[in-house]
Amino acid sequence: MTIWRYDEVRDDAPPVHVDRAGTPVRGLPAWPAAPRPFTSATERQGSPAARAVMAPDGPVIAIVQAHSDDLSFFGAGTVARLIRESGYTAYLIQTTNDDKCGPTPSVGETILANERETEALAGILGIRRVFNLGYANHFLDAASVAELRARLIFLFRLLRPDVVMTFNPAHPSEQNPDHWVTGQAVEAARWMAGLDKDYPEHLAAGLAPHFVRGRLYWVARAGQPTNRVVDVSDYLDVKVEALAVHQAQGTAGATGSRLRATLASRGLRVPALGDDDEAADRAYIRRFMLAPGTELGDRHGMACAEPFLYLDESDADAHEATVAAWVAENAVTKG
Repeated sequence: MTIWRYDEVRDDAPPVHVDRAGTPVRGLPAWPAAPRPFTSATERQGSPAARAVMAPDGPVIAIVQAHSDDLSFFGAGTVARLIRESGYTAYLIQTTNDDKCGPTPSVGETILANERETEALAGILGIRRVFNLGYANHFLDAASVAELRARLIFLFRLLRPDVVMTFNPAHPSEQNPDHWVTGQAVEAARWMAGLDKDYPEHLAAGLAPHFVRGRLYWVARAGQPTNRVVDVSDYLDVKVEALAVHQAQGTAGATGSRLRATLASRGLRVPALGDDDEAADRAYIRRFMLAPGTELGDRHGMACAEPFLYLDESDADAHEATVAAWVAENAVTKG
């Protein structure tokens, strides 16, 4: 059965596309001339222009999340502050395709909605670029962890971050496999990227080894350790907008407007939810989604705070300093 038919028309006229029933199909990308009617669609469409990753002048942070809304919940205020106040260039890497997260009836629509919302999040925070790795949601533990690690090593060598932000690889209390696999893959990749014998083809292609020194681990579950509290009081509005962008999933996004609609169906309203869906969503986020941050901030004299476990290479630096001091004290001229 012929799916695509090329009518006999003038050489300079575009071909007419029809479906199985013979109905013309409009709005498709340009296709090649009739001599190659059965070439696969991916071969027939031109590749989009590549966007070069330019080497930034200042510090770099790479955020690696499993799902579209992870950063918004756990670190949006901190990333916004690092970009605006400390001159960081930020990149966002997402490991899964979010195909299980959203109210849309179609898996494809769910993936697309989350991809668009992740790009919108990047725009709100000022993140330079998003990389979607596309692994199946909720099944990252069934994927090749070695492949995921290799892809992260490539990106760390390409982007050369000073700090990586992600899930705690030790994952105490963590129940989502996407979270702990992401954290463990990042932890392995960030030091392997600094060695010259892992994936030497990267070096042949012009990349150099790069060791990621700083790690900001989210406190994603109760009981996970923390040693840093970041004041994001000046970025409350940014954090609200970051959470509000996730209309396809999560307990933020459109939850306020759904609550408002449910109340209206019962003849009720809560004045604090406002008079439209946008106001309801943001009021709900401020009242409920920001509560952990405002409670933490209150204990430290801040309007809102985000907790992290921060680790760096201070132990290795201290060891090097100890050796250097010992050499300086004991070295003699060879003679």
